[in-house]
Amino acid sequence: MKKVIAFAGSNSKNSINKIFVGYTANKLDNIDLRILDLNDFILPLYSPDLQADDGIPENALKFRDLIHSADGVILSLAEHNGGYSAAFKNLWDWNSRIDMQFWADRPIMVMAASPGPRGGAMVLKMALESIPFFGGRVVSSFSMPSFYENFKDNIIQDGDLENLLVKNVKIFQQAIY
Repeated sequence: MKKVIAFAGSNSKNSINKIFVGYTANKLDNIDLRILDLNDFILPLYSPDLQADDGIPENALKFRDLIHSADGVILSLAEHNGGYSAAFKNLWDWNSRIDMQFWADRPIMVMAASPGPRGGAMVLKMALESIPFFGGRVVSSFSMPSFYENFKDNIIQDGDLENLLVKNVKIFQQAIY
């Protein structure tokens, strides 16, 4: 059975991206799913001096090992001021110091959910451009705009959005098999 890691690029307890990544990952068939929480990987703010003095923190190594143990990754990004959340960017920074190719050629479905109508377009674009540079294979992507209007009672209200999500989940699933 293939192993998939899913997580939100947010450390908010009430993150819509946490809700959405769980919803999406549970559409996969016949997989060993592990949903991660960035709050389980608290790290000091990356600094070359801190790395030189103390080395790589254990939580960065644990995260890297989980990514490397997976056959694929589903990631739903929060957009903070047009970019990655500080918690996700810091985790990325530490992991890139372990290995610049830290995504380890894993197939990745990258998503963004936003309360606004653009659906995290800026952070999604950033991820689509940067993940391959760090060793990830983005095989599908999805944007969930106007989350509170489009996602109610734990389902996507818009049939076209739901169909597009299912299509992208299938593309991801095919890439891990």
